[in-house]
Amino acid sequence: MHDTTALLIELGAIILALGLLGRLAGRIGFSPIPLYLLAGLAFGHGGLLPMNASEEFIATGAEIGVILLLLLLGLEYSASELVTNLKTQYPSGIVDLVLNAVPGAVAALVLGWGPVAAVALAGVTWISSSGVIAKVLGDLGRLGNRETPVILGVLVIEDLAMAVYLPLLTALLAGLSLAGGSLTLLISLGTVSIVLYIALRHGRLISRAVSSDNPEMLLLVVLGLTLFVAGIAQELQVSAAVGAFLVGIALSGEVAEGAHNLLAPLRDLFAAVFFVFFGLSTDPTDIPPVLLPALILAVVTALTKIATGWYAARRAGIGPRGRLRAGGTLVARGEFSIVIAGLAVGVEPRIGPLATAYVLILVIVGPLTARFTEPLGRRLLRRTPAGKSSPSSDAIPTPATTP
Repeated sequence: MHDTTALLIELGAIILALGLLGRLAGRIGFSPIPLYLLAGLAFGHGGLLPMNASEEFIATGAEIGVILLLLLLGLEYSASELVTNLKTQYPSGIVDLVLNAVPGAVAALVLGWGPVAAVALAGVTWISSSGVIAKVLGDLGRLGNRETPVILGVLVIEDLAMAVYLPLLTALLAGLSLAGGSLTLLISLGTVSIVLYIALRHGRLISRAVSSDNPEMLLLVVLGLTLFVAGIAQELQVSAAVGAFLVGIALSGEVAEGAHNLLAPLRDLFAAVFFVFFGLSTDPTDIPPVLLPALILAVVTALTKIATGWYAARRAGIGPRGRLRAGGTLVARGEFSIVIAGLAVGVEPRIGPLATAYVLILVIVGPLTARFTEPLGRRLLRRTPAGKSSPSSDAIPTPATTP
């Protein structure tokens, strides 16, 4: 009875604190992710107010949080949009991978963490935060800007790449042989291909089968289907998160919109629990030794993301100001970086503290780079020699070869 009482008190305190932190973040116009991470550090082992009774419960909630994050991300895209983005944006996706994954891999090898940790840290530094970036675009009123589809295209490529990367990382972390890892990767690729095919050809039938005018029934069916598929995916070592993402892609139309509206509050709650849990599992005293590497990585990969956005927007014929805005907006890292680090801490415990510090830096810096690239762009344009006008991001698209 005492344990149950302690659990209720601790959970109530954590959820109340999350609500207050979320409101504070909204007031100051920042993502709440860094505040949630700091709350986890404060409540975890070595923190100011350590909590133990609710740790197992929060771990389960955190796993559900990751699944819901990926489900709602999948609901944002239709299968046809994914295919179109793959066809048009794949060069930008390759540049994004090379520029932003390599610094993480090199850092892990320099620190002596080994090849598996290098693959994990490469993912941490590679993937931008779709959630933070979507909020920043809305807050800055840039959803209608011409560079915004380019930004979203890069994010879609990254999200889809996770369907291959996460199973590969899971296989490496599990210590599977080359044959076992290859089999896992083939299963993952096969699953993604089958789901995309079914979603393209028979998406309406799936949505019709799931559809319900009763919100309660729709919520239960979609949530139950997602958890069921996520569990099967995990059994196949494909990653529960990827299974949830694929369910989101398979649903479309009114069903996807209705499910998104119903599940968004649950997603926000469990996602917040996930970030707190990651903070809980990180000892604050482990962060200072990795703070310098995290800061160096943050500076390097902020610049490489700006270069990625510049390249992607330039391919779309967008002018220098729009290119800078695209690059600055892509800087933020968040949920995926933490998910990847959470998977890898069993192999290299120092990845957790490093990823926490890295995400804390870039989730704060990201909205600032997105906001202040516009003034920087104006200054660069003023320095353009007389008689040579640079194209505006609002101008008619020019060929990708235009300097």
